[in-house]
Amino acid sequence: MFYDHQAFVAAYEQSFSKLTASQYQGLDQLLSFVQLDPDIDDDRRVAYMLATVKHECANTFQPITEFGADSYFAKYESGTAIGRRLGNTQPGDGLRFKGRGYVQITGRANYLKLGQAVNLGTAFIDQPTRVLEPVNAYRIMSVGMRKGLFTGKKLSDYIGDAGVDYVAARRIINGQDKAVEIAAYATTLQDALTQARID
Repeated sequence: MFYDHQAFVAAYEQSFSKLTASQYQGLDQLLSFVQLDPDIDDDRRVAYMLATVKHECANTFQPITEFGADSYFAKYESGTAIGRRLGNTQPGDGLRFKGRGYVQITGRANYLKLGQAVNLGTAFIDQPTRVLEPVNAYRIMSVGMRKGLFTGKKLSDYIGDAGVDYVAARRIINGQDKAVEIAAYATTLQDALTQARID
């Protein structure tokens, strides 16, 4: 799939707001990753991925680190219920494996699982900030959303031949948190992608 990046940005800015240079660079890079991804071949799925990034990355379109003072991440420590669920086994894991990337993966177990899923083994355990490298952040998002590696739910469960349910698709990442808002983004982004599509 190929898109006219300038046409997409023009449609985006008409629907949302003018992009800063950093937002433009991030969105342009995401479209380039999508065009090179042989496993993403549906504008609707691209739209939902971009809508997810728009929300999860605070409208920056850049991989980001979860906000909060160091003390905030104590809730993810190995001795807590959340920490155990995230596979945090060592002191300091809560801070070390805080949310990062386009989809904010969190916890030792997820860093390991996603590193293996993108054929990087233990790279994200050894160097957690590698999740912030745009190519890695994209691969994590693409593989994770397609294969259901975040919550067990995948893109094809909600976006496929049977139709589209952008609201329920939020379950791919995070239950129903902000589901309606993200669905609205996806609908608008789908229109922008359709306008920019080069066949």
